[in-house]
Amino acid sequence: MKKNKIITGTLILTFAGFLTRIMGFFYKIYLSNTLSAKDLGLYQLVFPIYGICFTLYASGIQTAISQMAANHPDKRRVLSVGMLCSVSIASLLSVLVYFNAGFIARSVILEPACQNSLKVLACVFPFCGMTACINGYYYGLKRTAVPAMNQLFEQLVRIISVYFLAVFIGGGDSKVTCELAVFGVVLGEIAADLFSLFSLLFKRPAKVTPTSRLRSSESVLKRLLILAVPLTITRLIINLLNSGESILIPQMLKAYGLSSTEALGLYGVLHGMAMPFILFPSTITNSLAVLLLPTISEAQAAGGNSRIQHIGSITVKYSIIIGLLSTCIFLVFGDALGNIFFHNPAAGAFMMILSWLCPFLYLSTTLGSIINGLGQTHLTFFNTIVGLSIRISFLFVLVPKQGINGYLTGLLISQLTISLLDFQAVNKSFPLKINAISWLLKPGLSLTFLGFLTYKSYLFFSVVPGVSIPLVIFLSCLLMCLAYLALLYILGVIRLSDFHV
Repeated sequence: MKKNKIITGTLILTFAGFLTRIMGFFYKIYLSNTLSAKDLGLYQLVFPIYGICFTLYASGIQTAISQMAANHPDKRRVLSVGMLCSVSIASLLSVLVYFNAGFIARSVILEPACQNSLKVLACVFPFCGMTACINGYYYGLKRTAVPAMNQLFEQLVRIISVYFLAVFIGGGDSKVTCELAVFGVVLGEIAADLFSLFSLLFKRPAKVTPTSRLRSSESVLKRLLILAVPLTITRLIINLLNSGESILIPQMLKAYGLSSTEALGLYGVLHGMAMPFILFPSTITNSLAVLLLPTISEAQAAGGNSRIQHIGSITVKYSIIIGLLSTCIFLVFGDALGNIFFHNPAAGAFMMILSWLCPFLYLSTTLGSIINGLGQTHLTFFNTIVGLSIRISFLFVLVPKQGINGYLTGLLISQLTISLLDFQAVNKSFPLKINAISWLLKPGLSLTFLGFLTYKSYLFFSVVPGVSIPLVIFLSCLLMCLAYLALLYILGVIRLSDFHV
């Protein structure tokens, strides 16, 4: 039963993640129909600052809590010490961002219109810190139900609050709704934090002897900092580069010759419309990655090298299988999805181009988690820095000459590079059992056949009078997924024994 926790936890997080993403789709569609493309771009620009702050007050601490909660005798003390550190840092950052929002908007984001949104967003930092710590605590215990419900509750509150605030306060003004959308993020995070705190009342802490409690009191903070500080520093550098990339995209598009409105609009379409669709299937791999880290750490501590090798091989195989399926879906339906849901041809074109990211994006997610679980975080840091450097180089070199296509080229090359480097790192520590025929050739040929049939079927039914096009796309995708899984099972690619990890 203990071995199946990773499967059960992944399924719970995946199910919650799918529901969250589905709700998020409708939310994105609402925003895209309410905000102009430019305002959607402005809305996206405030989140790099949020990401940097979250890294400082929560990211490394959450991972440290997750790792320590898996093995430490006094788990509640781990949580309480972690929360104290996180909330203290978050409160300081809230004050700094709130009172310097104008400077950050003008000199960092390079868009003064983001000032008020930054002030609103700054208020949520302490609540996010508490929620992240509690989620890390439950991940370490492999009790994923609470973080899963947390995701759903936060998204639900965000959507409902933004809708009603926009209707009754914003009156449909896109500029007002942009700020209210950020306020919805704040309300959602506060609700999620209250839910997380409430859940702790029903989780009885394990009994701890006075000796172990004393030992815990003396060592928790030190051990937490040893784990969290390097993670925070590396993730901060990565986040700074990510944020710089996001801020540079509109600026380099202006250098290409686009106006400010056109550049922000294209950025909003790419990150506010196309990328959410591309990232939707990653719900599975993200859920798996969250639980891989403590599982790999436990297996390494127990000397279970063969178990690590088995888990690594299985997760790589299914990351590739899911990634190839996602590529096929977006190649077949990307154009239609962009037109139907966002009424924007550029969104569909971006989806089709970015579809090639899927196998490498999902693969690097799980491989990175395995590397971190092995305690080799310096490798994921180095590999990510290499990938980001490639993307930023393409921003400076190609985007002023080729526009957004130069950035998309850099994005594909950088993700391929990260995946190859991550794979090499894992394979060097624990050689993976690779089967190129089963992992690549059979799924690739299966999808070529199924994709052709699905596309032809879609073309046939889409012109039938009175037929709902979104329903045709949904049923076509569902049937293709089921046929794909069935075919891989028949071909021996998918095996029931794979799930006994």
